Order: sequence, then structure tokens, then C-alpha cells
Amino acid sequence: MPGDEGTVKLSLPLEYQQDIFHELRDEDELLILAPGLGLLRIVTNLLHSYDVAGNNLILLVGADDRENGWIGEALAEHAAISAAPKCRGLSLVNTDVMSVGAREKMYSQGGMFSITSRILIVDFLSGLLDPAIVTGMVVLHADQVVATSLEAFILRIYRQKNKDGFLKAFSDRPEPFTMGFSPLSNMMRNLFLRKSSLYPRFQVSVAKSLEGRKKAEVIEFEVSMTDDMRVIQNAILECIEVSIADLKRSNPGLDVEDWTVDSALHKNFDSIIRRQLDPVWHRTSFRTKQVVRDLTLLRSLLHALITEDCVNFNKYLDTVRAATAPEPGSSRHSQPPWLFLDASNTIFETAKRRVYTGKLTANLAPTGSDSALHPVLEEQPKWGQLAEILEEIETDMFFNPVPDDDSNRTTLIMCGETSTCSQLREYLQTMYLRADETNGENEDANPEASAAFMMRRKLRNYLNWKKDFARASTTLFSKDAQGAASKPLPGKAPPNKRRRVRGGAYAGSNSGRQSFETSVTAGDRDAHIASLLAELHPSEAESQQKGEIGADPLDDMDKYYELYDMNDLVLVHPYDGDMDEHILEEVKPRYVVMFEPDAAFIRRVEVYRSSHRDRNIKVYFMYYQDSVEEQRYLSIVRREKDAFTKLIRERGAMALTLNSTAPEDPQEAFLRTINTRIAGGGRVAATAEPPRVVVDVREFRSSLPSQLHGRSMEIVPAMLTVGDYVLTTGICIERKSIRDLISSLNNGRLYNQAESMIKYYKNPMLLIEFEREKAFTLEMFSDLSLGGPSAGMFSKIGEPDLQAKIVMLTIAFPRLKIVWSSSPFQTAEIFEELKRGLEEPDPVKAVEAGLDVLGGGDPESGTYASTPGEMLRVLPGVTEPVAQRLQLEVGSITELANMGEDRIAELVGKEVARQIVRFFERNVIDE
Repeated sequence: MPGDEGTVKLSLPLEYQQDIFHELRDEDELLILAPGLGLLRIVTNLLHSYDVAGNNLILLVGADDRENGWIGEALAEHAAISAAPKCRGLSLVNTDVMSVGAREKMYSQGGMFSITSRILIVDFLSGLLDPAIVTGMVVLHADQVVATSLEAFILRIYRQKNKDGFLKAFSDRPEPFTMGFSPLSNMMRNLFLRKSSLYPRFQVSVAKSLEGRKKAEVIEFEVSMTDDMRVIQNAILECIEVSIADLKRSNPGLDVEDWTVDSALHKNFDSIIRRQLDPVWHRTSFRTKQVVRDLTLLRSLLHALITEDCVNFNKYLDTVRAATAPEPGSSRHSQPPWLFLDASNTIFETAKRRVYTGKLTANLAPTGSDSALHPVLEEQPKWGQLAEILEEIETDMFFNPVPDDDSNRTTLIMCGETSTCSQLREYLQTMYLRADETNGENEDANPEASAAFMMRRKLRNYLNWKKDFARASTTLFSKDAQGAASKPLPGKAPPNKRRRVRGGAYAGSNSGRQSFETSVTAGDRDAHIASLLAELHPSEAESQQKGEIGADPLDDMDKYYELYDMNDLVLVHPYDGDMDEHILEEVKPRYVVMFEPDAAFIRRVEVYRSSHRDRNIKVYFMYYQDSVEEQRYLSIVRREKDAFTKLIRERGAMALTLNSTAPEDPQEAFLRTINTRIAGGGRVAATAEPPRVVVDVREFRSSLPSQLHGRSMEIVPAMLTVGDYVLTTGICIERKSIRDLISSLNNGRLYNQAESMIKYYKNPMLLIEFEREKAFTLEMFSDLSLGGPSAGMFSKIGEPDLQAKIVMLTIAFPRLKIVWSSSPFQTAEIFEELKRGLEEPDPVKAVEAGLDVLGGGDPESGTYASTPGEMLRVLPGVTEPVAQRLQLEVGSITELANMGEDRIAELVGKEVARQIVRFFERNVIDE
């Protein structure tokens, strides 16, 4: 192994981290680490140990932009501490800044590169980078390296041509390694590794390192949900349970063992159901498809219940009701089934009761004496608990002003999403402000923390939104919407001409305080809304406070452009995976408030506390008691533990030793070079090269090039202008996935591509490739096109559907053959059959096809350069006969632009010549 770890200064203070480091230095292996245990820190130290040695070419594959930044900064810090002159740090290789020549020069000089998979596979296949000179490869997110991935393709080529270089793979997601039959063995086969190392939280060295003398102080808070929140949660769970039972009853032939309410709480539940339904999706009933969509909506409602305030949650339900409402004249059966349950009515009524009491019609007009609106504005229970925690922290800092350790007097509040951070920021700024008026006095009038100020402002915004939303819904779904929507009602000003005044009321209405019980004429929606907004009109003190709260600090750069004092800072931040480790290291908080539970972050705090013996940290852990939040957290922890248990059991029972370094059988290698092309007397010729396929570089997004390479074909990447794959001198194939096929037919791009292939190849083909384990039919994609199979050849609006467009394409291009494939695996077999007995393609000619200059084609065969020809045809006055005439007589577009009007008139006539000359002169003047 290059490098000497004995001379490397490591930043791995814990025992299990050092054990992992030495294991990885000794041999190649797959490391599966529990989330939150510092995976990137281990990777960084490993890369630094190779960087110190110098004269290495190390490739990092699978890292995203944030991870590249994290690793790059850490390597720079390591290099500064170790003062090693050979350290080069991490260099990024991507298409934004790296040309082919620059990449070739960088590879020759060596170093450490984080490179995208598409660029690396092209460089390997094109010979720009020889895999034999690579010192080693480090693969992140190994759980994503499936058999059809680009990463598996890269590792296959790397191991075929380099038996000595090292290979390390990392993952902190154990669950994907437990799906399917012998999943760990299959993953290791894809990674070309023979050893795996498992480090769950309950591993002996991990537990010993994190449960030593220095443990973080964790205070757990079980926050009780309000009665209304609990009612809504139970109602949503009832709707989910009924929907799952409906799915099981409608699909008895599927594996529905995992279709439970507990599984529905996880993010991947939708993908589990869809994965099982995909092969029969075109035969699935409309009700089943609707229930699948409803489950996604119900899960989002569960999440919004515990994260959003009552006003925003009720607003969300209003949009759901409007989106699922049937259009006038349509059947009620088109509505989601869960809306007909009693539980759905409970959801809507209880959500409204949390915001206000009182009855309003659809257009917000009052109805009778019960129309008085009384704000309720139920607060989230966690807000009050957070205020108590912050008060306790403030008291603790008052009695202990100077910390006895290296921590800062910083309070770090961690949330699940950015929207929750914004919500808490607004609450913390307004929780000690009064929400009502008392002779204009506001200071110290409300010592208790409350969200009343914030919630009244949200209610004002909601009523304005409700008014506009009701107006828009009435306009959209009214039977008389056409024509009436464009004209103002008699005797009223146009809606967009009303002058707004402070507080949301209209000019001319009573701007003073009005009671909600004020009598209003039934049906006078605007007057009623004006009275509601006047009741919630902000006081003068509120207006001043609101201006200060909403002020942008960047408006006054001289005053606000300075560093925050870390000793008096309350920082609200969302969970961000491994990036949270940077937050803890940089902020060095003394107090951490976990507003929402996150198992990985708890471990990061444990690692942080155990790594710094001179820092104390106090953690406040909050969650709703007996809620889906608590159940989801416990389920995630349980699933992770079960996943590691299965992996440990499978690793202990693995009987097959994968030997990726075995020498290749010479006889098998020779047989693969046999070319069965019949030459005259039926002879079988043996060639020195395997079958060759020229592939457009943009096609490496798909798994097909990997499948072709797996069948011992030589893949030649090139920038093709015509087609995606060139199999022989006469066969060119344009590959289309279903979605790409639909978009290409709609915008006409496929017609131009077919025309180009016919010009340059004898046997042009269109490959329509479906996805593996999905239905091999176009019926399920009919909703993506303009029409549908039930509409016949043409839909009701007069546009052809997908099948009809394919028929029109074959009629327009009789020489174009269509190849149907159910998956990339079958496509590779088809390509192998098409190439058998035919001449291999010439990569140079394949690249040159379509690159001819104007007039550089073959006039006798009627072929011309497609791109200049298209430019020529968009000129004013240029018809198809005119374009053909110009292509025969003019050498290029530049020559045409410099010709005089008289000369052009001799070729195409005076009128067309005048339009062409005016076009070029106008563009010159404009420039």
C-alpha cells in the first residue's frame, strides 16, 4: 500500500474510528456504518493518508457537491496541520470547468480527484485515462451500486485492467443491503469486493467509545398533543388503514405483507407499493391508482399536522378540498374514496375548529346569527415547551456565566425542515409581544411566552388568501365563467382596481375597530371580510414591532455587517446529514434543542461529546407523546437494528468466496473474438478484436452501455450528431425511453432525427426501450400523451395520441425500422443479434456523419448537412425548393450572408433575395 499511516496525523480520537481506519489501510473492504457515526471523517482521514504519500492517482466516486466541499476543506486542514509538502488536496473533475485536454494533463500529473461517474466511464473507455495507472478508488454511497449502475460499470473496467490498485467502498444506509435474495453477496459482487465490515451502534467498540466516562447530558421531553390534534391524527390514520385495506382487497395476487399502517409512516412506502404495481399498472383499476395517490396525500397530512401551525394546516386542507372537488356536471365517483369516510369530515371540521369558530359560506358570506367568527388559534404544544427550555437555559447561563470548558454560550435548535426553522424564528421573535391593544402599552405587558401575536398575523393573511381563493375558485368552476369573468359586475369597480388600505380592508369601509357580531347584509362578501380584517387590524404598537421584525439586516450594511457573538447566539438550523458534524464543530454549542427527533443526529452529538473531553453539552430532546412522530422515530431505529442483524447473519453464512482477481481463460477470450461473418464460402473468420459499438456520450446516463460491455463488446464513446448507437457500417439506432419518446414526438425532434439517420445509414432504426420490471405496453403511458387509447386514432381535441403518432412516423419514413425492447437486458441481446455476421462500424465515420458543411453532402444521393440546412430553412422566404437550390450553388451560410442581392436574385428570384438580404442586414445593425 502506498503511504505510511505511521507518519499521518489523524483526527480520529475514538477507538472504533481508529480500528476502522487500520482495517481499511490493510485490505480492501465494504464498510457499512450506522448513520451518525462519522463516515465522512473516516473517509477524509483515509484519503489524507494516501495524499501524504504523494505520487498517487486516487479517484473518489459517488460524492455529491456538499460532500466534495466537506472533504476538500477537511483535507486542506489536515495538510496544514501535517505540513506535508506532497499533499495536493482534492480536485474536482466535472464538465463545467474541465476540458478533455485539461483532464488528460491532470491525470498524468497524479493527485486526488473527485470525478463524476459519466466523465470517468467515458475517460476509461476512450483511453484518456488508463485504469492500470490508477493507484486506487474510493466509492461513496455503495448502497446505490446496483448491477446496472454506472459505478458498477466503472469498477468492472477498473478490475479488468488493474488487479493491484486498492478499492474501498462506504455506506451508512444498511437497509438497502437487506432487500432481495442474498443482497449483501450481490452488492459485494457488484463492488468486486470479498470482505465486508459492519459497525452498528451496538457494536462493542462503538458502544465502548460512546458510553465511556464522558457522555452527553440528554433531557427527554414527552410533549402531549392537544385533544384536537389527537382527533385529527386518529382520523387520518383511520383513512390510511381503510385505503390500505382497499388496496389489499383489490390486488389479492400481490405481496401485501408489508402494506401496514406502520410501514405507511416511512418515506419509501409509496415506492414499495408502486414497485409492486408497476408490472400490472396498465391493468390496474382507476380506483386502485386513485388510492395509491391518496396514500401519498394522507401521509403528507400526517406530517403537516405535527410540523405546521393550525392556520397553515387548515389552509392546506382548503387546497386539498378544492383540488379534489368534482367539476360541475361530473360524477362524484371521481373524488378520492377517503373523502366519503366519516373520518374525513372529522379532519376538516376539527382543523377548522382549531383556527376559528363560526360559519361561512363558500364565498365567505355570513349565514344567519351563527356567522360571527371567533378566533381560536390553537398553538402547537412544542412552542410552549421550547419557550420553557430557553428560559431554563437562560437561567442556567445567568448562574453560570463563564463556562468551565471550551464550549460557547450558544444554543443550537435543530429542526427537520427549513420551513420549520422559519416558523420557529418568527415565534422566538414575537413570543413576548402582546396581541391586543391596551392603551398603546406594549412593553412587559405579557411576561408569559405566547404565539398570539404571530397567530393573529397568520389569521389575517389566511382571511385575505381565503377571499382571493374563493373568488378564483368561483371564476374557474362557474358555469358562466366564460365571458363573465372578463367583465366587472354592474355597479362595482373591477376587482383589480380596488384600492387597498392598511390591514387588508378596502377604501370606503369602516377602518376603525368593528365587532365580529356587527350585522352585515347577507351575501355582501367584501363588507363581511372587511369587518373581519378590521377586527384583526394590527395596533400601532404591533405595526411598529412588525416593521422591526420584518426588517432586512442587509438594508443597513454598516450597522449589521458584523460577526455574531457566539456567546449570545440562538441558532436555528435544519438537519443536514453529515454536514451537521460541521455545525457542531464550528459552533461548539453548550445547549442543543432537538425540536424534532433524529436518530442520526443523536449519534453525532454522542460522537462530538466523546471526541472532545474538554467540552460539555446539554441536549433537550422533544417529541410528541403517542404520536406518529414518536412511532416513526422508534420504527426507524428498529428497522436499522434489524437490518444490521440480518447483515451479520448473512455475512456469517456466506459460503461463496468471490474471486475477482482470477486470471481469464485464454480459450474463452479467443472464442469471444470469433466473428461469424460469412465471406463467400461460408468461412468463419477470427478477428483480433471483440465486437465494437459506437455509443454517443450522452447515452451513458442509461445502463445499456454497461450491459453491452458485459457481453464482451467494445464500447467506443463518441460525440455523435446522428443516432445514439452505431452497430455496423449500415445500422444506426436512435434509443428512446417512453417519456423521451413522448416528448420527442410532441416537439417534432424525432422526425428530424429519423430524417438524419435515413440520410447517412442504410438501416436506420428506432429503439423504444421500456424499463425493467415494468409493464411492456404503451397503454399505461396514454395519460402522458395528448390523447388516449380509448379515444381511438385521434382524441376529442383533434390531436393524435401516442400510438397514432408512431404510425404516422412509420408512414413518413418507410425505411425506419422500430425495435421494441422490454428492458436494457433484452436490448443488449438484440444488439448482439443485429451485429452478428456484419462489418464493424468505423468510429471516425460515425462522428463525421452530420458534420458536413453546407453543400458538403452528396448531391447525387440527395444528402446534405442537417444543421446548416435547418439554419437555411428558417430564413425568411426560403422554401424547400429554394433551400435545395441554395445548397447546390452556395458553399456555406457565411458565403450566403456576404453575397449581394443581385447574385442571390439570379438563383432564387428578386423577392426572396430581398428578404434574405434584409434579414442579414437587420441582424448586423441590431448587433
